[in-house]
Amino acid sequence: MVEPSDRDKKSQIRPIDLLPNLITIAAIFAGLTAIRFGYEARYEMAVRLVLAACVLEGLDGRVARLLNRSTAVGAELDSLADFLNFGVAPVLILYSWACQDFRSAGWIAVLFYAICRVLRLARFNVSDRVKTCARPSAFFVGVPSPAGAVLVMLPMVVSFAVSDMPLTPPVVVAFHICLVGLLMISRIPTYSFKNISMNRANAKFFLLGVAVLAAALLTYLWATLTLLTLAYVVCLVWAYRTTRRSKPTEG
Repeated sequence: MVEPSDRDKKSQIRPIDLLPNLITIAAIFAGLTAIRFGYEARYEMAVRLVLAACVLEGLDGRVARLLNRSTAVGAELDSLADFLNFGVAPVLILYSWACQDFRSAGWIAVLFYAICRVLRLARFNVSDRVKTCARPSAFFVGVPSPAGAVLVMLPMVVSFAVSDMPLTPPVVVAFHICLVGLLMISRIPTYSFKNISMNRANAKFFLLGVAVLAAALLTYLWATLTLLTLAYVVCLVWAYRTTRRSKPTEG
């Protein structure tokens, strides 16, 4: 039996090693399908798919690090998925939902948000390449992209939670889109919850809280998502007030 050479071994790859890229591609599918549903006026399903893309985008990098399969191709694919899912899909859905009678100004707001997303992505990619081995900060600079996508869809989410709520005026929606875009490229410190630690004795309470939150999201998705988004806005204000003199890192 002939043993495979070192060159042959390097040219082979296990299917599981492709899992991070498959998750990223699934996120792209979710984002593109969300746009389709948005233009078919199936807005609740469109927002659900954007939320699914947020979850998948959060998983792909962690799975890549777990499998030790972080690659340059995967990083570029992740950037492309990031722009589609957080810079294009949410605002196109919002535009279809609220700006049909405010097309020109609404489209300017969409372009403004998308360019802000591109600028943030470029800033993050550059900072990621020159990042040192310093201890991770508890803060990001500006609102992270997934949070920006959820924030920009807040008018839709509130309307889903309150069924008899009148449609948000298009001019308000356009202003809201621009405001979230500015928050993404701002220097405002925002909490990086992934670096939070806790006492082991409190872990059981954390797990219980996550279970209750998951149940609330499954049962009362729009009301729970509205409350979570508003709580995040409060966190933004609190972080800004308490860390004016701190120097956060990019995220």
